[in-house]
Amino acid sequence: MAEINVLNTQNQAIINEESLPASLGLNTQLFVFQLVNFIIVAIILWFLILKPLTKKLEERKKMIDESIDNAKEIETNLALGEKEYQDKLKEAKGEANKVIEKAHSEGKQLGEDMKNKAKTDVEAIVTQAKKSIQTEKVQMMEEIRQESATLIVSVLEKILNEKMDGKIDKKIIEDSLKELKK
Repeated sequence: MAEINVLNTQNQAIINEESLPASLGLNTQLFVFQLVNFIIVAIILWFLILKPLTKKLEERKKMIDESIDNAKEIETNLALGEKEYQDKLKEAKGEANKVIEKAHSEGKQLGEDMKNKAKTDVEAIVTQAKKSIQTEKVQMMEEIRQESATLIVSVLEKILNEKMDGKIDKKIIEDSLKELKK
């Protein structure tokens, strides 16, 4: 009987041990199998799905960060390029203004030079024309004198019906010319 009591006590201990999980509605052996299955499924999910997924997410994150950095760098380069463009544009405008001012001053100087040259040319032409006119005037006066003398002699011959001698002709011509000059 003592053996039965020992067996009963051992059974009671086993029942007490089993009774706690059993009282919760758990089968220990089934729980252990389900726990092992869960761990195996978790490991399979981790290595087949979650680990590649997290790796891809990290790669995407790295790629996005690089894209953002590149975009910032491009934006900075664009701002620098725009500034350089504006500086070169200002420089070009300044140079264009200098060229325009130089062309304007050269044009003004050229205009003055041409004006002075034209003035000199006109003065030379006027002087030459005056000389020519003076020469022609002297020549014309001489021709008029000769013509007048011939005309006067012819008129006087007709009036007097006789030919006059050289001394009388000369005196009459000189008197007539004096009157013409007045």
